[in-house]
Amino acid sequence: MTRYQMNNIKGVSMVEYALLAALIAVAAIVATTSIGTNLAAKFTTVATNLQ
Repeated sequence: MTRYQMNNIKGVSMVEYALLAALIAVAAIVATTSIGTNLAAKFTTVATNLQ
């Protein structure tokens, strides 16, 4: 395997890791937003029932 091929493989691996990290970040943001929305609804329900 030539040096160019080795560098090309390393570059591809870096791109794959970057895409994986981006996917994990998006999943974390979606989960956090969903949990936050549900939690806000629960607090609204509790506040309404306390009045």
